[in-house]
Amino acid sequence: MRILLCGGAGYIGAHTYVVLVERGHDVVVADNFSNSSPGVLARLRQITGRPVPFQPLDLRDRDAVTGFFAHQAFDAVVHFAALKSVGESCERPLDYFHNNIGGTLNLLHGMREAGVDRLVFSSSATVYGDPERVPVREDARLQVTNPYGRTKLVMEELIGDLCRSDAGFHAANLRYFNPVGAHASGLIGEDPTGIPNNLMPYICQVAVGRRDRLSVYGADWPTVDGTGVRDYIHVMDLARAHADALDFLVRERRSLTVNLGTGQGVSVLQLVEAFAQAAARRIPYQVVARRPGDVAEVYADPSLAERTLGWRAELGIEAMCRDAWRWQSQNPQGYPMA
Repeated sequence: MRILLCGGAGYIGAHTYVVLVERGHDVVVADNFSNSSPGVLARLRQITGRPVPFQPLDLRDRDAVTGFFAHQAFDAVVHFAALKSVGESCERPLDYFHNNIGGTLNLLHGMREAGVDRLVFSSSATVYGDPERVPVREDARLQVTNPYGRTKLVMEELIGDLCRSDAGFHAANLRYFNPVGAHASGLIGEDPTGIPNNLMPYICQVAVGRRDRLSVYGADWPTVDGTGVRDYIHVMDLARAHADALDFLVRERRSLTVNLGTGQGVSVLQLVEAFAQAAARRIPYQVVARRPGDVAEVYADPSLAERTLGWRAELGIEAMCRDAWRWQSQNPQGYPMA
């Protein structure tokens, strides 16, 4: 298939690009580099051995989106393009609504007018908020505790309404838990702009000497060691799921929503210890106040993804830490600018 990756230069998008190309698809990357680097494109070419078709595109510009689809033909779209920090969303909710929800509306308009009827959407476990029980299944009550999660829930609902209105339009909503790790080559990995908002890249930057210590947001949660528990999933396992979801949409001609996680909860301090062992170095940290919008414990029941997509996570926490450290140690300052 010919596939458009919106936000394809970002962390998950870049790894998914590699998997899709390896499976024989013709893939175009679209990005505005708001939270990614142009340097990733050269790395993708190095990994795949072929040029990377790229289109500069900001989904907030409806005319640009519509114009692009009018001159390009695609069989499917994978939509990664969104702002993604819980804490930042609490400080700048309007920016998140405008970028995430507004951009998705423009994308759906462009797809509809061009007759592109398959969409894989990068959703999030934040749509479950503070879950009533874990592991979390897809039929759990949907609730949100921060504006970022609200945007993902609204985006899911918009896509669902479109699917219900058009029998020929099908979407796969993939509810990620916590992506970490990097490609085994060490050429691509997570390279956030500014201070990392997610745990693993912050640990990596402490380990490589870019930051003095890790901030642990609360050690009084009702968890195994008082720190927050999450379901960490290797980004390459996650990337495979997007390719499997595209196959599902073609084969089954129906929509679905699935969790993508390992089904295992790991605390902040457990991840710090696992990384310290993988990198053979101590990770200094300090406990600070809880962040607004955080919850104690979230991990997935991923069994529906296995039943419907034939997908399951294969890489454990040791591989996640090892591959993340290989990326960061080989690229201490992240991607080059070009």
